[in-house]
Amino acid sequence: MILDGLNYLVTRSTQEIVRYLIEDNNITIEDALDIVYNSQTFDLLCDLGTHLYYESPAYVYEMLKEEINQKQK
Repeated sequence: MILDGLNYLVTRSTQEIVRYLIEDNNITIEDALDIVYNSQTFDLLCDLGTHLYYESPAYVYEMLKEEINQKQK
């Protein structure tokens, strides 16, 4: 039951984050999904211990943008 709820929260956040990436960067859905699913931010989002799944998708997206910026340096 708990995992179903977590899965729902992660899925909803991921959908929004992918949409933000597409809109902000004019990339394909495939590229956006690749970025999200291969990020440390996504790993943290799925981790029960971080409780990041309770945060808004916009908050998590800001974390992802910071991660992307750090990788580009």
